[in-house]
Amino acid sequence: MDYRLLGRTGVEVSPLCLGTMMFGPWGNQDVDDSIRVIHHALDAGINFVDTADVYSGGESEEIVGKALTGRRDDVVLATKFFMPMGKGPNQGGGSRKWIMQAVEGSLRRLGTDYLDLYQVHRPSAVMDVDETLGALTDLVRQGKVRYIGSSSYSGSQIVEAQVAARDRNLARFVTEQPPYSLLVRGIEQDVLPTTLRYGMGTLTYSPLAGGWLSGKWRTDAAPVPTSAARPSARFDMTSVANQRKLEVVDALARVADEAGLTLIQLAIAFVINHPGVTSAIIGPRTMEQLVSQLPAADVTLSTEVLDRIDELVAPGVTLNPDDNSYGATELLPAERRR
Repeated sequence: MDYRLLGRTGVEVSPLCLGTMMFGPWGNQDVDDSIRVIHHALDAGINFVDTADVYSGGESEEIVGKALTGRRDDVVLATKFFMPMGKGPNQGGGSRKWIMQAVEGSLRRLGTDYLDLYQVHRPSAVMDVDETLGALTDLVRQGKVRYIGSSSYSGSQIVEAQVAARDRNLARFVTEQPPYSLLVRGIEQDVLPTTLRYGMGTLTYSPLAGGWLSGKWRTDAAPVPTSAARPSARFDMTSVANQRKLEVVDALARVADEAGLTLIQLAIAFVINHPGVTSAIIGPRTMEQLVSQLPAADVTLSTEVLDRIDELVAPGVTLNPDDNSYGATELLPAERRR
């Protein structure tokens, strides 16, 4: 497997990043099987693992920690904070109070004394980014965190954070983690040009669009939500936008077939073929799913195939706005009109 530089950090990572949201009660509840999947990914050359404290209430991090026993130094380990981890008013968010508590919990669950990449899971509309950056900078200086990153930030939020870091001489976000797939191309308009401008690494999530591009959901077999973590609006089949998505999925499956690829391979290869993308986060629940996704790392799409994709989903377009989970509400059409 070839490796790529993570922004300007000098760290090299695989084009596929193993996402672990599906290990634990949210997905695969068999701990030993989950560990086998993680080990197979590492043996296949993946050296980048992404998790979050909120995944299965911390159990995902615990599983990752067990799987990395004896292999920790070979992996670029990333986790995230921000989402509520308890019922109290200060059991989440980007405040210094919570960050200092959250990082200790993640370190303990992961069984490590440092994190390679610590990411803000979502932006805050009510808190100064200086607060978050200040606390994260202290963690970097303490040696508990090597690098820091953001997730689901809009272009303007990325710029705001970069400027704040420069003006206050704080650690800066070196990565951004946005959603990106054949059906969700909104980040091409603003986020990807912005991360490129600042030399950030971009690790994208949901390359299979939450299962829409798994090859199992077609016009004659509409998708049914299988995870409580999935927003219902994204799977409302009375939606005109979702009906359009099913039609496009059928057409993309034909493009994949003619190119000698599975739809899964086409979908993941499309993401990692973009020059602004460092790594695509895959989130297998089972060994079968992992094995079906690994070959995409070696696929290069032709100009002809990319042109056909653009005819089906224009660059910068997300077919269903409900799939845009970055930038809080500032990019929603209703917000732009008011």
